Amino acid sequence: MKTLQKLLIAGLTATVTTLAAAWPDKTVTMVVPFPPGGASDMIGRTLQTKMQEKLGGSFIVDNRAGATGTIGAGQVAKAAPDGHTLLVASLGPFVIAPHLLAKVPYDALKDFDYISVAVQAPNVLVVPANSPHKSMADVIAYTKANPNKMTFASSGNGSSDHLTAELFWQQTGTSGIHVPYKGGGPVMSDLLGAQVDSSFMNVNTALPQIKAGKLRALSITSAKRSPVLPDVPTLEELGIKECNVYSWQAVAAPKGTSPELKKQLHTAIANVLNDATVKTRLLDLGFEIVANTPEQFTAYQASEFARWKKLIESRNIKAD
Repeated sequence: MKTLQKLLIAGLTATVTTLAAAWPDKTVTMVVPFPPGGASDMIGRTLQTKMQEKLGGSFIVDNRAGATGTIGAGQVAKAAPDGHTLLVASLGPFVIAPHLLAKVPYDALKDFDYISVAVQAPNVLVVPANSPHKSMADVIAYTKANPNKMTFASSGNGSSDHLTAELFWQQTGTSGIHVPYKGGGPVMSDLLGAQVDSSFMNVNTALPQIKAGKLRALSITSAKRSPVLPDVPTLEELGIKECNVYSWQAVAAPKGTSPELKKQLHTAIANVLNDATVKTRLLDLGFEIVANTPEQFTAYQASEFARWKKLIESRNIKAD
């Protein structure tokens, strides 16, 4: 009997290993729950091109935008956990939208297997080049002397740039006016035109205009200074604690994906991100390569979920 059990276990293990090794044996759809052109779309298309090149098979990107990313995420959550439908998204659908929207079509903590945080990028407080604010000290002094007067633009309610502003006000005992837009494009346009005073903009979005001298960077939300903006101090080194904020793009699969397949997916993603040409290009854009393991991403997801839930509830932030 024991010999038979061993044979059955060995056979099952071999079958699972063979199934994982066979991946991908049909088209892999990488769902990006936002329109083309954004950071998540760029990371999705980078992974799609290079994974197809390295692994063979067919990989496609499917942009399924709507409801702050929750429509596409919900579709992935309902897909078969066979590695052929993946979610490539920012932190929004994972840890922010579930606290902002009355109902989302998935449970962010239970309906996914977390494969890897691919990249992260901090936000940077920028002002127009002709702004009277030359430093973060100027901003803090002004906002303390003039409550609810300085405008902080964001790409929408509940976006990472909005939440960073809320966190900054909370930690410094200041206040300002949040000006939400529908996307980052209009924010940049009005910021360059000095129609708004400032924005905690994603560094890879702001970087070209900072380098062109059209925006002034005052502080960055990373734990240490960014190599692409080495002269810009972090909020933490200026004495503003617990304001480290990263916008991140990650890959998840439907719940129930086998451990072997999760490992295979992570290895493929990490290999792409550490490809010399890919890594250099992403670093030049201000992204930091993360490529953490499924276990590390799972723990990080839970931590980020709790962090943003606490802020959204304490600041009474609404989606509309």
